[in-house]
Amino acid sequence: MAEKENGKLIKDLLEKDEEFKKVYSAHEEYKKQLAEIDKKSYLTTDAQITRKKIQKLKLAEKDKMEIILSRYRVGN
Repeated sequence: MAEKENGKLIKDLLEKDEEFKKVYSAHEEYKKQLAEIDKKSYLTTDAQITRKKIQKLKLAEKDKMEIILSRYRVGN
């Protein structure tokens, strides 16, 4: 039930909240970059460092999304 509510709230915020849309887009872009890196069978040291940086950036965007979501859950 909570998952469905989250999905609806995310959909609503993507339509009406520019800050959320920007953060969500950044998160999705980092997700795509990680997927591309993860396709490789071997990662150089530099690639491993880059992967870790992208993971941290993606997590930071996820945290921002959660803050915005919680703000809307309690009534904006």
